[in-house]
Amino acid sequence: SEILGSLAFLRTLCKEPDAVEWRRRMEAILETEGSTPGRRERLAGAYNKGYRGFALTYRTCTPNAHAAVARYVREGESLSRTLAGRFGG
Repeated sequence: SEILGSLAFLRTLCKEPDAVEWRRRMEAILETEGSTPGRRERLAGAYNKGYRGFALTYRTCTPNAHAAVARYVREGESLSRTLAGRFGG
């Protein structure tokens, strides 16, 4: 969730065409994984933490912002593979 929040902010900041997709993915996670109010709150909190963390740091799209996006995409892909391997999917 935190990675999705980070990507949502950075991709919007850099005016990338897929910017809205990261928020949509988070909404899908909340629908499928937010089975209890507490779980939903933790997921949303992590998303907001990622979003706000970069909002405090970046005001314009920079080469470092692009590098952070690449890093988070790699990390997200790795987490997805690990989770799919461990829990199926």
